[in-house]
Amino acid sequence: MFIINFKNYEEISGSRSIRLAEAASKAAKKYKTKIVVCPPNHLISEVVKLPVTVFSQHVDTAKIGSTTGFAVPELLKKSKVSGSLINHSEHRISPQEIEELVSRLKNLKMTSVVCVKDVSEAGRYAKLGPDYIAIEPPELIGSGKAVSKERPEVIADSVKAVKNAKNSTRLLCGAGIVSGDDVARALDLGAYGILVASGIVKAKNWKKTIEEFVLALTEN
Repeated sequence: MFIINFKNYEEISGSRSIRLAEAASKAAKKYKTKIVVCPPNHLISEVVKLPVTVFSQHVDTAKIGSTTGFAVPELLKKSKVSGSLINHSEHRISPQEIEELVSRLKNLKMTSVVCVKDVSEAGRYAKLGPDYIAIEPPELIGSGKAVSKERPEVIADSVKAVKNAKNSTRLLCGAGIVSGDDVARALDLGAYGILVASGIVKAKNWKKTIEEFVLALTEN
């Protein structure tokens, strides 16, 4: 699993979001692998027109109806969004909301990716049975210092914590990944895939960087 979170960076504003999604789509086709993109919600309607899997960056517990400004799972589903990040470190929500959203996405047959800050949260939320747990120590996000190198024990221990839940949940690694070597190291430590933002979005050559990451994923 390879997820690219666009966040709200200037580099993907306007039509540039489409260009990044196209680069991801072409790499996925070329290497016969799955790449997921998470554009800002206001750009989702354009990105879903491309042959690429789209997740939302965030989703709310709000219901369909008079709920202005909220990202409603059921409406995202109707807009061809396949899943969502939940509880990203930049948009943390309560344990009760996480539990409800994992359940709602599961009922909608949408993919849930619960972001956690440490091993304790990885173990706790893996028990809810999301599709993925993404371990991202907040202090390393956007730092250019990969958790797989700076704190490899966090990945190894999180892999064990997720396995202890005894379900189908798998671990993704995020925070500071900027090279294929960072990706390979994460996989060596037991991660199933990666969640990346600035390492791709702020790269000078999107095509080259995406392909570097894909090769690291497919060759390990």
